[in-house]
Amino acid sequence: MALKVIVFDFDGTLADTYDTFVEIANGLSAEFGYKPVDRQEQEKLKHLSMKDLIKQSEISPLKIPFVLQRVKSELNHKIQDLQPINDIPSCLQQLKVQGYLLGIITSNAEDNVSIFLKNHGLEQLFDFIYAGINLFGKHKILNKLLKQHKLRSDEVMYIGDETRDINSAKKSNVQAVAVTWGFNSPEVLSKHQPDFLINHPQELITIIQENKYSIDRQTAMIESLNMEGENPKIIPC
Repeated sequence: MALKVIVFDFDGTLADTYDTFVEIANGLSAEFGYKPVDRQEQEKLKHLSMKDLIKQSEISPLKIPFVLQRVKSELNHKIQDLQPINDIPSCLQQLKVQGYLLGIITSNAEDNVSIFLKNHGLEQLFDFIYAGINLFGKHKILNKLLKQHKLRSDEVMYIGDETRDINSAKKSNVQAVAVTWGFNSPEVLSKHQPDFLINHPQELITIIQENKYSIDRQTAMIESLNMEGENPKIIPC
């Protein structure tokens, strides 16, 4: 089956939110009782999955939902200043013109996503947005998407910047594309074995085109074999 739906994570994949998230998290450190992280420590954290990050943090598991809620709330005050990842708008426009359905699945707040898309003229490019999702619940939304729209898993691709995005895609048996410009490092993303690992948005266009070419070629070969297997037609003189 040909690819029909392309789903994106939001933070770090579409929106350049990494530095702002770190700034907000550091600002909340005294309130919630954990140490702020410097630049060197940030680089170390990029090599950890979200589960490992939570395990190593000094934050009580009971406090984590409240911290995340505050981060989203504080982000709302800074959303006007956030920018898309370089070349993402062009990439999205190309995919839309090619006829793909585009969506977003994110743990960020719906208001933040909506404001950001509107600020950058991107809201009309997306066919659906699932926001406010549990950190480790994206696969449930992917499964819901497949069921509601009667999609095969090979008709959907999920793009994200974290190991949990790869894991969610794998749980739903959809293609996983990991991007290296977000939170997790290329090394840790690679260890989780995404179907594709890309360094620039334009590479997404390339792999989708190559995927389509491969499917079209396979279809043409099958049709050719089927035609060869047909009984020959007798044309009277």
